[in-house]
Amino acid sequence: MSSAVPLAPDVCPPWLRPLVDNVAQIPDAYRRRLPADLLAMVTAKAASSPSSARSRGREAAVLVLFSGPQSGPADGGIPDDADLLVTVRASTLRHHAGQAAFPGGAFDPTDAGPVATALREAHEETGIDVGRLHPLATMERTFIAPSQFHVVPVLAYSPDPGPVAVVNEAETAVVARVPVRAFTNPANRLMVYRGGLGRRWAGPAFLLNEMLVWGFTGQVISAMLDVAGWALPWDVGDVRELDEAMVLVGDQGGPP
Repeated sequence: MSSAVPLAPDVCPPWLRPLVDNVAQIPDAYRRRLPADLLAMVTAKAASSPSSARSRGREAAVLVLFSGPQSGPADGGIPDDADLLVTVRASTLRHHAGQAAFPGGAFDPTDAGPVATALREAHEETGIDVGRLHPLATMERTFIAPSQFHVVPVLAYSPDPGPVAVVNEAETAVVARVPVRAFTNPANRLMVYRGGLGRRWAGPAFLLNEMLVWGFTGQVISAMLDVAGWALPWDVGDVRELDEAMVLVGDQGGPP
């Protein structure tokens, strides 16, 4: 097994500092939007032994990669050209088919921890040059009920990550560096629930021109916006069933 990949929080640019400095608050921001029964299940599963979970092959990590200039606006806001790396999973996959996600995947025995897993999987999915990336922090390990994985999001930064693209069409349909302002734009925000679970299970989502970002990924992005102070007021009363919301993908016209 290779040595663990070190974190480099000092590389963080000033505009990303509010998120990195408050990364420990993300779980609470995430959980505030979960119904009580789902929260109880997620909390119980997350508290289970990491070693026993890993022995069953149910550990995973995802890369939450922000890119953009080292310097930001004078008011401390987000640079116009800051972006977040997001993929859309192939429609033929067993788990989360057609769903927007951070690049990532299951722990491999050769991985020296979640940072190594996130970087390896991101390279395999998007072709990204991991030598250009700076891992900044890890977020709390979270249980994902549909796939039964315990996932560690790895927050990273790159001033210039280089080209990214779909590497394997059997696994990934879209790879995109989405402007952060697309996520903060209130016009792109809504609440989404899966049919059969009911509206009370609705979670934050983002409707962009080539993807609907919802579920775990939508929850994490929403929590990051809240914690970093980037979120703008939006209509939480716009609640859509998943299939209804998916029909809207591509209807906006123009870039996100």
